[in-house]
Amino acid sequence: MTDNFAQLRHLVGVLTGLCDACADETAIRDEAGAALRRLVATDDWLPPEFAAADPTQYRQYLLYCDPRERFSVVSFVWGPGQKTPVHDHTVWGLIGMLRGAEISRGYRLNAGRLAADGEERLLPGAITAVSPTIGDIHQVENALLDRPSISIHAYGANIGAVARHLFALDNGEAKPFVSGYANAVIPNLWDRTAETRARLGL
Repeated sequence: MTDNFAQLRHLVGVLTGLCDACADETAIRDEAGAALRRLVATDDWLPPEFAAADPTQYRQYLLYCDPRERFSVVSFVWGPGQKTPVHDHTVWGLIGMLRGAEISRGYRLNAGRLAADGEERLLPGAITAVSPTIGDIHQVENALLDRPSISIHAYGANIGAVARHLFALDNGEAKPFVSGYANAVIPNLWDRTAETRARLGL
């Protein structure tokens, strides 16, 4: 019997341990990044209700939030050709590509205006990071025009409730926003009933 959520629970466990140890951001990127890479190495575990695209806008689904809101794990789903506004995060973030392809365009503020700061194309299995210390402003778009793309993100807060910023490309003006979540159901990665029954021969 396959435990579909074993790698997701592993990522949650690694992040919990790092937060308990007050690990620095470099350790989080290294250790949690390795766990995230394992999670996105296979694409057979994300339930359809957390992979559903919307025809009008991208969606962010909460998969797990630490009880003390020290970190969260979400799935991001872009419909064909959809993209985010230019935005920041204000906390560390790890992104792992699960399905499809994304283009991330980095920006930095220079004298109050946005300056381009590189472009990255993510394919399944790839991971990258953002944070105020290494670069926190970007725009992400689905690189595919014919199907959705999905990535799994971990952030150093309950990201759907964090006050963040959207930036105007022409003048760098920042406006506050809070992303929220698109969930209509509560996630349950802790149901191991089938695994326990199988072990007991029930």
